[in-house]
Amino acid sequence: MAFALNNIASLGASLLRPTRGVVAIGHRRKPRKMLELYEAEYCPYCRFVRETLTALDLDAKVYPVPKKGGRFVKQLVELGGKAKVPFLHDPNTGERLYESEAIADYLYDRYGLEGHKAPARDLKTSAFATALRGKSGMFATPSVAPKKMLELYSFEASPYARLVRETLSELEIPYVLRNVGKGSGCAEWLPPGYREFALKDYQPATANRRRLAERGGRMVVPYLVDPNTRTAMYESWLIQQYLRRTYGR
Repeated sequence: MAFALNNIASLGASLLRPTRGVVAIGHRRKPRKMLELYEAEYCPYCRFVRETLTALDLDAKVYPVPKKGGRFVKQLVELGGKAKVPFLHDPNTGERLYESEAIADYLYDRYGLEGHKAPARDLKTSAFATALRGKSGMFATPSVAPKKMLELYSFEASPYARLVRETLSELEIPYVLRNVGKGSGCAEWLPPGYREFALKDYQPATANRRRLAERGGRMVVPYLVDPNTRTAMYESWLIQQYLRRTYGR
């Protein structure tokens, strides 16, 4: 029952921002070196940055900085000067930015399609989404740091991927975020089970969606890859159990 209610609350957080963090409009150039984002899953300002990454179909190395966490605080301060999130480091240009609106504007200007500008942040609905999730993803819990970064296929508005990102945030586990926002075609919006059954010739719309279908056999999120244990898996609740069992203390 608790798991079902948690899923419903996560869905509610997505419905509060129904046009955000779902569709990948794409980018005009891809960063040669991966972007680095210091953030916390619960943070309404960080949510706006993650929505931007989904919209622009950009990947990033994510370093979670939850409340009472310490694993990446020193690293964050050395890079930016403040223990504050969100913080974006672009190793391609040397740009180092705090403030969600400044980060979104930079990403659209540097990597977005011509003529596209960052949307208004709409902090009120983002704050409501955070309130709906309570303390999920907010506070650090004891954990063991992985030697290699994990990899998560996700898009910001997915209620199931959110559950996994919250767990990664609580455990302060760094990961490569592979954004798999939906394309514009009708097939992208069908339930995965029906799509797999009815559309045998379905071709995912973006490179990451195609890569996920090839690696895991299905275009479903979340999908976690852990090179430390050679584990790859779907299903949010199984991934959460795995993360707590493997890295929790």
